[in-house]
Amino acid sequence: MTEPMLDRAPDAALASEPESMDGPSEPEAATEHEAATEHEAATEHEATTEHEATTEHEATTEHEAATEPNAATAGPEAVTEPEIPAEPGTARADVVADEPEAADAEAGAVAPAWLPAPAAPVAETDFVVAAPAATQPSAPERAAAETAAPAEPTRPEAPRTVGRVMAAALRAAGVRYAFTVPGESFLGLLDVLGEAGIRVVATRHEGAASFMAEAYGQLTGRPAVCLGTRAVGAANLSIGIHTARQDSTPMFAVVGQVERAHRGREAFQEVDQVGSFGRLAKWAVELDDPAAVGRTMGEAVRRALGDRPGPVLLSVPEDVLDEVVPDGSAEDVARPPLPRPELGEVRAVLQLLASARRPVIVAGGGVLRARTSSDLVRLAELLHVPVVSAWRRGDVIPNDHPLYLGMAGFGAPSVVRERLERADAMLVLGCRLSEVTSYGWAIPAAGTRWAHVDLVPRSSDALPAPDLAIRSDARAFVRSAVQRLQAAVLDAALVDARRAANEADHAAWEAASVVDAGDWEGPGVHPGRVVTTLRRVLPDEAIVTTDAGNFGGWAARGFRFRRPGTFLGPTSGAMGYGLPAAIAASLVHHDRPVVALCGDGGLAMTMAELETAVREGVRVVVLVFDNERYGMIRMYQDRRGTEAPTGTDLGPLDFAAVARACGARGVRVDTDAAFEPALRQALATDRPTVIHLPLDRSWVSVERTPFSA
Repeated sequence: MTEPMLDRAPDAALASEPESMDGPSEPEAATEHEAATEHEAATEHEATTEHEATTEHEATTEHEAATEPNAATAGPEAVTEPEIPAEPGTARADVVADEPEAADAEAGAVAPAWLPAPAAPVAETDFVVAAPAATQPSAPERAAAETAAPAEPTRPEAPRTVGRVMAAALRAAGVRYAFTVPGESFLGLLDVLGEAGIRVVATRHEGAASFMAEAYGQLTGRPAVCLGTRAVGAANLSIGIHTARQDSTPMFAVVGQVERAHRGREAFQEVDQVGSFGRLAKWAVELDDPAAVGRTMGEAVRRALGDRPGPVLLSVPEDVLDEVVPDGSAEDVARPPLPRPELGEVRAVLQLLASARRPVIVAGGGVLRARTSSDLVRLAELLHVPVVSAWRRGDVIPNDHPLYLGMAGFGAPSVVRERLERADAMLVLGCRLSEVTSYGWAIPAAGTRWAHVDLVPRSSDALPAPDLAIRSDARAFVRSAVQRLQAAVLDAALVDARRAANEADHAAWEAASVVDAGDWEGPGVHPGRVVTTLRRVLPDEAIVTTDAGNFGGWAARGFRFRRPGTFLGPTSGAMGYGLPAAIAASLVHHDRPVVALCGDGGLAMTMAELETAVREGVRVVVLVFDNERYGMIRMYQDRRGTEAPTGTDLGPLDFAAVARACGARGVRVDTDAAFEPALRQALATDRPTVIHLPLDRSWVSVERTPFSA
């Protein structure tokens, strides 16, 4: 295979030092998504910190700003990779000395610098004045005291129960948070999670708990655990288990089971949890032998974090958790190394792209998990190849980069699909090519040569076989490709052709993705103007989460993400995700604004978690677009020509009043002019805020508006 070297060297800048096939040649600063991802196994040091205190508001150090050295040298288009979230209750040794103090989210806290000033001064809190230090006794006094005082009795060592071994293994695997509705069937684990340094967050519904665990894993790459009790708890957890599987998110779902002696007797809430709910997971097992807990947990960790990450379900009988583990049984949570590409495979992909006139890169969640967005930008610049993000992975590279051509799938303008269909070569990188991203498996189009680089390249009858299928971690592949291009020379005519096509394609996408056009005076708000105002007000590091529904189309098309790791959306299309995901994101990044975009149908499913947000001290902002209807389903009814649609019209809900009843702020905004002041006030306050946005039913979707023909 020959190199793509013909006429002239690429004119994009590279890092000053080449990187070897075995990895970067210089230490990399920790980034937000490098917490304990599939790229970084939990270290021995983390395994030994199992008894770190987990205070309520020390989940993260507030100003972690370490970025990759290579990203800093990549020129003006380099992507600032997100920061690594600190562990609950631990101090970050690598935070620079002149960083500002972490901002506490409780009343009286100082807001971060990007926040607008609050409308009214925040009430002062009580301060505790430390007592003066006592005078130190002299050496003779200490000796006398030691002689007179009886020796303090030593505390007996806690028994090494199954629950404690499980907690230690979860901690060693990177788990720092547990989300749950408590149940009596798993108290033997729940009561010892704190000992292992895992912070427990009680939720109002197991579905929300599983969404929080999934969102935490999607954002950080580090697994969280959600817990439920027997059949009823597992049934509620299932929606998040399915979402984690669709999103390739590492997660542990632990479900208490009936006692072993009661199995098979139609015991209270009994069901075959592995054979039913476990089929939604990547792997499931019932842990009924205390002697096997070590190796079972090791296998669970490898399944959750190895190859394509995903959720693992652990069913544990109630009586097993308090049993003592026999001596000699040890847990092994080591993970195999990530796959790396062969040099010939990298060269073949580069030749595929460099020899094409209209190539394109489709980038998915694997790029985000690999923390390699800045490397992808460099690769695209060197080859002059544009990037389209997979559905709900719109933050994969900065959206204002001239080589970004939008997000595929629901909400995308038609020019995105048209550009993908015209591609003569395609690299699918860290992407599963789901039904939505591939437009019903129509992409790659017939005749398109394509390569699939993924931890587990997809094999499916629904898609044509790739010309190149490479099993590799996205970062290892992209960095190797960039290194190869340092010495490459590209064909001048092809580069010129690609550059001209890219400029035209980007201009077409920009023109097609305007969402705030049209004179709208009400009733209710213009959803496109809400999105453009949100983008203008929010800082680049703000995190946006989305629920399911047609309202999300305006954000999918019109919101511009500028940093990786700032968007959370379920590719499962699950309703109710937006608020729980925002709570999880705010627990990770307490100092950054987090905004949830929800419809009235989706928010109503999990709005009880507003109380969870208040109790946990997170200041999420929830925008609820309310048309009093299951709008997407009603749209499908209209397409079918249903004469009398049923089941899709809903009654009014005062979401602002619900928020206030839960201890949060709640405001109603009926006009576009009133939205920005309400948003700024919500960002400045010290508690969660719900902004209720009435939406006229003529706003059916981003395609069907009051102004569409």
